[in-house]
Amino acid sequence: MIVHIRGKLIFLLMTLALCFGGQVSAQETSKDNIDKAQAANRVLQKVNGRVLRVNQSKNTYKVKVLQKNGRVVTVDVDKRSGKITKQRSRDK
Repeated sequence: MIVHIRGKLIFLLMTLALCFGGQVSAQETSKDNIDKAQAANRVLQKVNGRVLRVNQSKNTYKVKVLQKNGRVVTVDVDKRSGKITKQRSRDK
């Protein structure tokens, strides 16, 4: 009888660990990276203009912004930290 109860308890604990373990890792993944909208907002805090496009690669977002003077600025934003890593501009 004790062995039977112990088996059920182990099964219950393993089931709970699998359920909560999957939810934690899914939450951590979503918290690790910023999304495209957050990247665009961070760039707009530094560069005044209108966002034309947000492209993503494995580790960065490339945000293109059209400024009022006609210059197009491309800003790289790190996906994980949200920090601006590089800024390039060109005249139109």
